[in-house]
Amino acid sequence: MAIRIAQLAGQGLFDCLTSALDALEIWRAVGSNLTSGRSGDYRDLKGEYMAKAETLFPILGGQNLSTLARSAAEAPLDSTGCLTEYRPIETRSILGKTTSQRGLPFTHTINPYRGCEFACRYCYARYAHEFLELRDPEEFERKIFFKQNAAWLLAQELARLKPGTEIALGTATDPYQPLERKQRITRSLLEVFARKSGFRLGIVTKSTLITRDVDLLQEIARRHKLTVHLTVTTMNAKLARILEPRAPRPDLRIRTIAQLRGAGIRAGVLCSPLMPGITDARNSINAVVKAAASAGADFFAASPLFLKPCSQPTFFRFVREHFPEKAADYERRYGASAFVSSEYRKRIADVVESVCREHKLGKRYLEHLAAGDEFSERIPPAEAQPWLPFARDEARA
Repeated sequence: MAIRIAQLAGQGLFDCLTSALDALEIWRAVGSNLTSGRSGDYRDLKGEYMAKAETLFPILGGQNLSTLARSAAEAPLDSTGCLTEYRPIETRSILGKTTSQRGLPFTHTINPYRGCEFACRYCYARYAHEFLELRDPEEFERKIFFKQNAAWLLAQELARLKPGTEIALGTATDPYQPLERKQRITRSLLEVFARKSGFRLGIVTKSTLITRDVDLLQEIARRHKLTVHLTVTTMNAKLARILEPRAPRPDLRIRTIAQLRGAGIRAGVLCSPLMPGITDARNSINAVVKAAASAGADFFAASPLFLKPCSQPTFFRFVREHFPEKAADYERRYGASAFVSSEYRKRIADVVESVCREHKLGKRYLEHLAAGDEFSERIPPAEAQPWLPFARDEARA
């Protein structure tokens, strides 16, 4: 046994020395290029050598999975749905810190699930599955992971946050997607908030299931500053069915707004994303605002589509199938940048502002407004939209 251990130790030392020599060889080659003025070759040269280097841990079979990806790969199958698998996944934290440069109105996020069964064609959160080494964009809606011990983790992590911290629930998944009926993870998180106080909590969903938790939402509203956002991108039920295949119909989401408002909960409509040439026409925006106002919504907010590379294959396929005349424009526009131009963004904001004034709908963040300024008439109403980049004809409602 002692001899075998010595052999293994010697082999391990040999592997380390070999890797060290490989590293030295890389350094020499890189240094040679740098001194010869060919610094641009560094990345390619390093990649070539790294591709040839052997792993320091041959017992792993050459795989370099992260802890999260390994956990996902080993997660047992809990149950299945229509083309969907559900699996538990271990997590060390339920509260994430935002790192976005987009000026988001919250500093922390909670996502009780990984993946989302609603399968919205435009969803920007498909990147989240890449951390699990799941590269097929469609796996985001077909392989759903539910986080274990979420409520216990949240209770520990909230204790370390200062009062007034802005927290968003449902930024990279819908917290009330179909699996929540069985797992009740979102409800368990709300139960934790109902025992705490002093935070600013925003919830984003497309689901009517949120009305199940009205009792908890009322208690949370007494203890915190609570805002619920129901996402409604269009009132056209046929368009919504192909755009958001497994989400509830738009009229049912509007009805949910009315129920939440009837329970005294601050709730409004998030009409995002607005898709150029598809849902950004004034009559389309007006239809959603009108429905929101009739349901007693507190506010209406909207922003243009931003399309990350991870979401482009799914969305471009949707456009080619249902709006083929716009496919080339979309691929040209979003192939160059994930974001629309600042001019387009400003003009869309003017349209939204104008329609909200017409229906007397408030803004999303009232604390940022001066007293009495909510429906100010100082900004002239926007005209119809001749400037839209690829919608000279009227977009579908």
